[in-house]
Amino acid sequence: MRKLILAILAIGIIGCSGMDIKDYHDNTPKLDLQSYLNGNIKGYGIVQDKSGNVTRRFNFSGRAFWNGDKGVFDEKIVYTNGKVESREWLFSKISESQYEATTADVIGKADIQISGNSMNWKYVMDVKVDDSTYRLDFDDWMFLIDDKHLINRNYFKKFGITVGELTLYMEKQD
Repeated sequence: MRKLILAILAIGIIGCSGMDIKDYHDNTPKLDLQSYLNGNIKGYGIVQDKSGNVTRRFNFSGRAFWNGDKGVFDEKIVYTNGKVESREWLFSKISESQYEATTADVIGKADIQISGNSMNWKYVMDVKVDDSTYRLDFDDWMFLIDDKHLINRNYFKKFGITVGELTLYMEKQD
């Protein structure tokens, strides 16, 4: 019983810790989602397992456009093993600092918060690995470096415990 209580407390502590989007309020340059996610974006990245081992490398490309407060972002990920993932995100602006987004493999909606140079997406997604599908919580952080460059750190969690990470470097194209 004692071990069970300690395990529950540990999961609670892990689940409560983490970054807060408000901590980035004064950071510049200010991130404007509709400005950055507009046009073509290219990038590259890695996926790591829970031990930090790189399990995949990939190239990234995307194209976005907006019509008022509604946006579409088509992304394509090409892994070095040849596997290709394509996804269409549909955005809705809620306020200057909040958006929602949907796509086929996200359960419900992604909640997007923006503050300063930073953006945090929280969502649940079904992820296919070989012949299995895992439902994971995503804690997706993006940091604008300058008007063209953005770094994305995404943490995949199951029961509040990080089971993998993704790092993506994006560059807005002219």
